[in-house]
Amino acid sequence: MFHIFQYQPLRLITQNSLSSMCLKLMLSRPVAFAQIWKSWFSSHSLLGKKNIVLMGPPGAGKTTVGRIVGQKLDCPVIDIDDDVLETTWNMSVSEKLQDVGYEEFLEEEGKALLKFSASGSVISLSGSNPMHAAGMQHMKKNGIVVYLDVPTTVIMSRLKSKQMDRIVGLSPGISLKDILQFRKQFYKRWFDIRVFCGGDIAAEVVAEKVLDAVKRYQDSELETFISTRSSRSGRSTKEDSHKLYFSDVVTQGLALDGGLFVPERGLPKFTAEEWQGLIEATYVERAQVMLERCIHPADIPASKLAEIIEIAYGENFSCSKIAPVRHLAGNQFLLELFHGPTASFKDFALQLVPHLFAHCIPRSCNYLILVATSGDTGSAVLDGFSRLHNTDKQRIALVNFFPEDGVSPIQKSQMIGCQKENAWSVGVKSDFDFCQTAIKQIFTNSDFTGFLTVEYGTALAAANSINWARLLPQIVYHASAYLDLVHQGIISFGSPVDICIPTGNFGNMLAAFYAKMMGIPIRKCICASNENNVLTDFIRTGVYDLRGRKLISTFSPAVDILKSSNLERYLHLMANEDGQLVTQLFNQLENQGHFQLRKDLLGKLQQDLVAGWCSDEDCLTAIHSVYSTTGYILDTQTAVAKVVADRLQDRTCPIIISSTAHYSKFAPAILRALRIAEINQNPLSQLHLLSSYSALPPIHWGLLETLKKTGNGDHQVCAADMSALMSYIETLIQSHFV
Repeated sequence: MFHIFQYQPLRLITQNSLSSMCLKLMLSRPVAFAQIWKSWFSSHSLLGKKNIVLMGPPGAGKTTVGRIVGQKLDCPVIDIDDDVLETTWNMSVSEKLQDVGYEEFLEEEGKALLKFSASGSVISLSGSNPMHAAGMQHMKKNGIVVYLDVPTTVIMSRLKSKQMDRIVGLSPGISLKDILQFRKQFYKRWFDIRVFCGGDIAAEVVAEKVLDAVKRYQDSELETFISTRSSRSGRSTKEDSHKLYFSDVVTQGLALDGGLFVPERGLPKFTAEEWQGLIEATYVERAQVMLERCIHPADIPASKLAEIIEIAYGENFSCSKIAPVRHLAGNQFLLELFHGPTASFKDFALQLVPHLFAHCIPRSCNYLILVATSGDTGSAVLDGFSRLHNTDKQRIALVNFFPEDGVSPIQKSQMIGCQKENAWSVGVKSDFDFCQTAIKQIFTNSDFTGFLTVEYGTALAAANSINWARLLPQIVYHASAYLDLVHQGIISFGSPVDICIPTGNFGNMLAAFYAKMMGIPIRKCICASNENNVLTDFIRTGVYDLRGRKLISTFSPAVDILKSSNLERYLHLMANEDGQLVTQLFNQLENQGHFQLRKDLLGKLQQDLVAGWCSDEDCLTAIHSVYSTTGYILDTQTAVAKVVADRLQDRTCPIIISSTAHYSKFAPAILRALRIAEINQNPLSQLHLLSSYSALPPIHWGLLETLKKTGNGDHQVCAADMSALMSYIETLIQSHFV
C-alpha cells in the first residue's frame, strides 16, 4: 500500500532534541516562539489527522492551490497525478491514458487511490478521480473534500492557453465543454465543501477561501440564530440555555418570546467576482452556491442540499429557466415567478422547504405544520408537502388555514383540490390577519404545545414566511434576476437596478433587501400596496397605525394584509439588532394598535424603501392597458406593482417588477379588466374563456389540471375562535398520528 505520512525534515527530529530546541527558542525569543506555536496549533487543530482533499475539473488550480494551503498549514502536500499515479505506473499520466484507453484508465486510477493512504495532508486529486466511486469513498473516510468550483468558461480558457492534451474522455465528437459538464455530477456527489472561485482569480485568494471554508465546516458554532426580540449581546431569556442552529429554527418556526429568528452574524456577502462567476450558471446552480453559504453543512450536508435543490426546481417547473426575466416595456422587466406547480412565487420556497424540514427534524417525533394564507401560500404548501417520500408523510402532516371568504374562487378551489392524505385546508370565518395571529398565539401557548407533545408525541411547526427557511429561496430569485439582466447584456455587473414588489406580509420585499446586503446592486426597493396600504403609510411617515382600519377585500387578495410579519426582521436590522426596541414596538402594536419609529430609523428605512399604493380601478386599467399594447396579461398583484412602478420610478435604471402569480388564478378580475360583459361563475369555464385570448403567457398548465381533476371538493370550516381552532388541531392529530 502507498503510504504518505508527515515526512518533512523537522518532524524527523527526536522528541528530546525538539523539546530542547523549543525551550531555547522560548527563552531567547519569546515573541517568535509564540507566533510559531500559534501557527502550529492553528494548523494542527484545523487538520488533525484529517486530509484536505482538493477536487475539481482540470485547470481548476488544485495543484497550485494545494501547495499554497500546505505551506500555510505547514503540512505535507500530495498531488495525485505526480506523486501517486506517475510513481505507481512509472510513466506519465498522458502515456498511461494513451496506453490503456479511457475506461481502463479510470479503473487503474481508482485502484491506485484505493492503495493510497495519508494523514494530516493536503491532497490534490486528478480531474477524473471523482468518477471512480470506490476510490472516492476511500478518500472521504479520512478527508474533507473541497470542490474548487470554477466557471466552465474560465476552465476552457485556461486549458486552451496551456494546450493540455491529457483530458480523460476527450475524443473526436466529444467537446471539452461536454466533458466538463458531464463531470459536474461526480463533483457534486462527493464534495463536503464548495469553494466557488468566481472569475479568474489568483491562487493565493483561492487558498484563503479554502482555509476559511474548512474552518467554517469544522465550526458550526459560528452560525447560530437569535430572536428579533433578543438584544445584540445575547439571546432572549427563554433561549439563553442553548444555542439555536438552522435545523432548530426550521423546525421551531417562531421564537419562544414571540419574535422571529434571524442569523446572529447576518448573511454571507459575495464578492463581485463571485457574482460574476454565476452569470453563466443555471438557476439551480445559482441556488446551490447561494444556499450552501447560508445553511451550515452540519445542518444539511452540501451534497444533500444540492440534491434537494435539484428535486425542488426540476420537473415541477414548466419553464427551464425557472424564474425567467421578460422585457415588458421601456426600462421595465418582469421577473416571472409563476412557473411552479401552483402558479405563484410561493412555489420557490415551498417546493424546497418540505425537504429541508424533513431532513432537519428528529425521527423520534411527529410534526404538524400550521400555515396561514391569504391565498397563494395554501396550495403551494399543500403541493410541496405532498411531494415528500411516503415515509416522511407518515410523520409530517399539515393544516392550512385561510379566510373562507377572503380568497379568489380559483385560489379556494385550488387549495381544496390540493388536499392530500397528510395535508388539509380549513376555511376560517375571518380575515388573514386573524389566521396569522391565531397561529402565532398557538405557537406561544406553551401549555397547549406541551400537552400535544406529551399526550400525542407531536410537535407544532410553521411553514409561513415567518419561518426563516421560507425566506432563503426568495433571496435566490432576486439575485438571479439581476444576473440574468447582466447575462442578456441589458446592464453590466455593478450597474444598479430598482425592484418593485407587490407587498403584503413583507417577506418578498425583505428577501430583495437581503439580496442587496449579499452584494446585488439594488438601488431602491419599491413597496407596492393595494387599498390596504398600511405599509405605504408606514414607509412614508414612520407610523404603523392599525387603529380604526379594517381589511378591505380587493382584486389582489394576496396583499390584503394589515399586519406585515416580516417587517419585524427588517426593523431589527435597521435598529442594529436592538431586540428591546423591537419588542417595545411590536408589543405596542399588539396592545395599542400602533407604533412610531424614531426619526433616525425612519431616515435609514427611507434610504432603502419607497412605497406607493394602487386602487382596484387603477389595477384593472393597468391590466387592460398592458394587454392592449403588448398582448401580455398581468395578474392583479403584478398590476398593482406596475401602477406603483410607473408612478415612482425615475427611469434612470432598469426596474424589475416581481410578477408573483399567474393571471389564471384571478380569472374573474382579469376577464373584467379585459371588459368581458358576461362572466361564468365556474372557475374552469373562466380559464377556458381566458385561453381563447391566446395571450402571453399561456394558461397555467398546473392550475388547469388541478381544477379539471378536483372541482370543488369538501373542506373543513371553522369559526374565528381560538378554542375551536385548537380543538380542531387536537382532533386532527388524533386521527392522523395516533
